[in-house]
Amino acid sequence: MMKIKIKKICFNHSFIFFLFCNIFSLIFLKVDISIISPLVCLLLILIIGISHGSLDHMKGQRLLKVFDLRNISIFYFSYLLLAISITVFWVLFPATALIIFLIVASYHFGKEDTQFLINENSNIYQLIFLFKGSLIILAPLFFHFDETMAIFKLLLIKNEAFYLGLAFVENKKILDIGIILSTLSSIFLFVKNFELKKFTIFLDYFSIIIINYYFTPLIAFTIYFCFLHSIRHSISLMIELDDKNLKNGFFIFFKKALPLTILTTFLCLIGMYFLNKNYGFDSSILKLIFIGLASLTFPHILLEYLLEKNEK
Repeated sequence: MMKIKIKKICFNHSFIFFLFCNIFSLIFLKVDISIISPLVCLLLILIIGISHGSLDHMKGQRLLKVFDLRNISIFYFSYLLLAISITVFWVLFPATALIIFLIVASYHFGKEDTQFLINENSNIYQLIFLFKGSLIILAPLFFHFDETMAIFKLLLIKNEAFYLGLAFVENKKILDIGIILSTLSSIFLFVKNFELKKFTIFLDYFSIIIINYYFTPLIAFTIYFCFLHSIRHSISLMIELDDKNLKNGFFIFFKKALPLTILTTFLCLIGMYFLNKNYGFDSSILKLIFIGLASLTFPHILLEYLLEKNEK
């Protein structure tokens, strides 16, 4: 019953997001989009995007019970240690860290945005999720290759072989193949055990294409991450908190997510202060967004994996 409710709400959300992307794109044709600065993107990610992982401490408590542990500080220490380790690894090996992050993020986005529609969990589906989610990474490279390369250069990556590899990928049309594979994976998920609510998959697909065609990579990613990925995940959490009253679930979610959201924002501001001493303002924001998201994404995904594996 709860899964049926999630499917219905997420379908409505996808339809609204699709309309939003089209209307916002039309506005973009009339208005100078440069008014949306990296700072605006950062604030949206901190307020809306980060909050969808702000209940990880509750999931951590569930995971500790599985291992018969009761001290919540073990979870906080492990989570924070992993996040810091990812940041240090990025500073030491930025090109390797970025490649791993893009692969892991592709899988995460593909799975989180779709798994509520899928009843199977085989290895082939894990690969399909990876291909589907890769659209988030490939679309900005396909439509705005040079701008995406410029962002990579701001993320501490100075390895010339990395950029030669990307240039090879573009020249040999490997990007086209990646887009085709992502498209085919969406078609497979849509056709397999078809139901009307699976139109969610194509609404999301075309929304991602539209925002990446019209907007810069940073703005497109912010729109996707905040208003599609994060809101969808938050909706599923609200339903878990109260599957009978979504409005009440929202208020419970808001109260429980607020402390960690504020803490994360505070830590980001500290990071911004130190980064701004050595880099430009916009450059510091881009580093904070992507390296910061990487440091939070890995422990978030690991927690989801361990919880799913052990609770089953």
